[in-house]
Amino acid sequence: MPTIQEFTQLLEQFAAPSLQESYDNSGLIVGHPQQQVTGILVALDAIESVVDEAVEKGCNLIIVHHPIVFGGLKKLNGKTYVERTVMAAIKQDVAIYAIHTNLDNVLGGVNTKIAEKLGLTRLRVLRPKTGVLRKLVTFCPAAYTESVRSAMFDAGAGAIGNYSSCSFTVAGSGTFLPMDGAQPVIGEVGTLHMEHEDRVEVLFESWKQSKVLTALCKAHPYEKVAYDIYQLENEYDEVGSGIIGELTEPTTELEFLQKIKKTMMSGCVRHTKLLGTSVKTVAVCGGSGSFLLNDAKKAGADVFVTADFKYHEFFDAEGKVVVADIGHYESEQFTIELIRDLILEKFPTFAVRLTGVNTNPVGYL
Repeated sequence: MPTIQEFTQLLEQFAAPSLQESYDNSGLIVGHPQQQVTGILVALDAIESVVDEAVEKGCNLIIVHHPIVFGGLKKLNGKTYVERTVMAAIKQDVAIYAIHTNLDNVLGGVNTKIAEKLGLTRLRVLRPKTGVLRKLVTFCPAAYTESVRSAMFDAGAGAIGNYSSCSFTVAGSGTFLPMDGAQPVIGEVGTLHMEHEDRVEVLFESWKQSKVLTALCKAHPYEKVAYDIYQLENEYDEVGSGIIGELTEPTTELEFLQKIKKTMMSGCVRHTKLLGTSVKTVAVCGGSGSFLLNDAKKAGADVFVTADFKYHEFFDAEGKVVVADIGHYESEQFTIELIRDLILEKFPTFAVRLTGVNTNPVGYL
């Protein structure tokens, strides 16, 4: 029977925890990583009724998008729904795992799911993150260059967009003097040695660093491996906030808003003034997306689909884009399908259930 850790590692390979925002609390909130899993219930929110549902369905792991705990809990006495939910989960031996803004911030994640539901193509990240990429530079004897390079590629280094096995190599000469206690593979103790070496450079995402370094050191012949790691400020267009894409055929603003309401099953669509133009380019951001309004305008979006816009923020559209606020829950509701499908790709016969509880705290008349 698989453990919680096996499922969380699978999800974190897709959406690394390091990609979550600073305010977030993604990860295992209740439970032990080595606990064996009898079944999984996937929901948008972990609330008391979802814990009850998990118990009824024989699921001892709940995977949610929104963390039930954002800040520290100083007391557990059942005064709030957060405390009651955590207490119920502990009493029933039900684990809770959240995958929140890290799942928002990857291509193929929450926003991609919304874009696909709306029929968008040519998807790209609206606001790519910087500081995600690392460059590793190492030096090795020319005879070992290929094996060292291949090992780092196998560990996930050297991927740039639709290209893999990317590296740069230049030949040079390295010197070293093995001291007492050294066990050099090449050269002798007490003798200065010069070796024809290659300088090899590869890129990798920050969360792969440990794996790449392990592969490098295992493949490299030297007793002590020399390498440098640099943080790059380049934009990395595979991770970041929001998604922008295009409709296969232009449509009118009203027709597109009606499509949004029907597809996303929204109780209502709050929107800015219609501009009388056709809709072709659409930006989306699940949940609270007002921070991306300027990015949507700069990217030339005709409509920006998101949620949680405040009254005065609607003015900020300034007649350059139609803002369509469809509701927080409505914008992210299909995330549970995304999580389920990610798990079933690796565990196709495991019991993964979608919640039947509507956790939306907002109602419409």
